[in-house]
Amino acid sequence: MSGSARIHPTALIEDGVRIGDGTSIWDGVHVRRGARIGRRCIVGEKTYIAYDVVIGDFVKINASVYVCAGVTVEDFVMLSAHVVFTNDRFPRAGNVDLTDLETSAPTGETLSTRVRRGATIGANATIGPGLTIGEFAMVGMGSVVTRDVPPHRLVVGNPARPAGWVCTCGHPLARDGDEARPARCPRCGRRWRWTGEGPMADGGR
Repeated sequence: MSGSARIHPTALIEDGVRIGDGTSIWDGVHVRRGARIGRRCIVGEKTYIAYDVVIGDFVKINASVYVCAGVTVEDFVMLSAHVVFTNDRFPRAGNVDLTDLETSAPTGETLSTRVRRGATIGANATIGPGLTIGEFAMVGMGSVVTRDVPPHRLVVGNPARPAGWVCTCGHPLARDGDEARPARCPRCGRRWRWTGEGPMADGGR
């Protein structure tokens, strides 16, 4: 654990956790063994980070986020308050023989989810198991994501459906059906052109 990380005295950090320089861990956070958190991150109060989760650099995690085993979060991602990840399609409390509780540890049926660089997941969103949230995608607040989200895609609703495209800075670029001409972001000035798979950077700003 880095000596420059700030850990609130009420946070529970288990053995084998690695935390990068300049990261702040706030009150009531629980980080399980083997997790890795990069540099200059913020982990908000009462957040839970499970076994062996990998979190990149410059990540913002707001209050009461549940990050289960099998999740990888890349650099510059934002996880808003009360986001919940899942990793099991067919969860049960009891084991197959109904002789005891099912294990809470990762198993061969634990599915992996990856949140790519720069993506934002809005408050109270739920992310289904085994998915990829693409680079700089945006998941609207309260959405339930059941399919992969392409890069720069905006999805909203339950189940989450495509609603448009967003810039690297987060500002909307176009609604579905409005991708006929090159776009310039009104917020940051980045220029974009459209391909069959979404927006592509077109010469910077």
